[in-house]
Amino acid sequence: MLDKIRGKKKDDKDTPDLRGNNDKKDDSDIGGRLKGMVGKVTGKGDEDKKEEMKTPPERKMPRPMPKPMAKPSAKPGAKPRLKTPQKRPEDKRPGMGGFGRRIPDDDQKTLVGAAVFGIILIVLVGAGYYFLVYAPYQDTLSNAKQTKLAAVNTYFTGPLATDARGINLRAQISSATTPDQVDAIDVLGPATEAWREYQNQQINTQKDAYGRVMITYNDSTGTQKNSIVKVADAKTIVSQADATVLSQMVIKTPDTVAIPIIISRLQAAGGLINVGNSVDVYLMNGTSGSSTDNSTTTSTVSSNGTPQISGATVLAILRAKDSGTINANKSHAQTVAMSNLVSGSSRSESASEDVDELLKAAAANNWDQTEVSSLLNSYGWRLSDFERTSNLGELDAQYLLLLEVPRENAIFLIQNMNNVILTVPTQQAPNWMIKELKQIYG
Repeated sequence: MLDKIRGKKKDDKDTPDLRGNNDKKDDSDIGGRLKGMVGKVTGKGDEDKKEEMKTPPERKMPRPMPKPMAKPSAKPGAKPRLKTPQKRPEDKRPGMGGFGRRIPDDDQKTLVGAAVFGIILIVLVGAGYYFLVYAPYQDTLSNAKQTKLAAVNTYFTGPLATDARGINLRAQISSATTPDQVDAIDVLGPATEAWREYQNQQINTQKDAYGRVMITYNDSTGTQKNSIVKVADAKTIVSQADATVLSQMVIKTPDTVAIPIIISRLQAAGGLINVGNSVDVYLMNGTSGSSTDNSTTTSTVSSNGTPQISGATVLAILRAKDSGTINANKSHAQTVAMSNLVSGSSRSESASEDVDELLKAAAANNWDQTEVSSLLNSYGWRLSDFERTSNLGELDAQYLLLLEVPRENAIFLIQNMNNVILTVPTQQAPNWMIKELKQIYG
């Protein structure tokens, strides 16, 4: 074994020593060799090598140049193969910069400070933009959307809550990206169109046997009003109103009652109304009360400029019997002449009594009902009309009227009959009023 370490041949079959120069003298000291091996492990051998490098090295024989080896011939039909380029070893030397040089500590601190300053500046600019520009813009957009959505929810409510036009408007408002786009969305137009279609359907389905409907609405003070109108008039109202009015309107089948009231000539529109006329009922300034268990409750009621009942129909009108007397005379004569012979006959009837007694006589069949009817047909109206044309009339006359009003207004009319006044709307004026208006206004 020592021979192998020393590199001596034991016999001729041993392999030659190729580790170094054959001319170099063998180290016969085993301890020196062990020391060299220890030095390689501990690193002390490097110092010895440096010292050896100081001494001029002995000239060595150059190695012979190896002959080039022939490349293996490629098989026919084989595809050429490309070798993967070997990666260059990374330079892991400490302190090297991106360009192969070490960045000084002062420059590193400067770069770190600049990076921190840049981050702070970006944060400040972003925060300023958000609070000064973006957030106010989003608030304006949100407020515009909320206003439009509130309008949509106001118009498309009740029976139109699930209407396709309302759903489409909500989608347009939600998808808008600017306040101008939100303001450009028209809500009133589609809502008016939808409500007109719905209310016209209600008119056709809610009309009664007499071709009328009852419109329930709220006036400017928020008080609920009822108006009974013809189907044609109701369709005209619907065609002229927009969604603001139509959405607050309810069309129902008329549920009416006939209420008798006794009022003065002043309250009865001057006594110039007739059966079939449509009147509005207003409440005059006065008191209304009721007594229960010897206690009376009185409240002052004032008119607010709108009728309490609109479109009440006059079913009957009676004038007080203290309206004068009437004289009725009837005569019949017949004469026949033949030569000098004359034959003749005559018959006459007369009555002088007041109108009430004449009506009683006709009702008792003492008089011909047909003749009495022809004489007294619309006597009260014709008397009032003659008074109108003559500008002379009995102002203290009392009238009993039978008015058709909605059922929910019956109690009001009964409790306040002394404080109501009937008016005739000119749009539904009687014939005599239409004639006078045309004469006045041409």
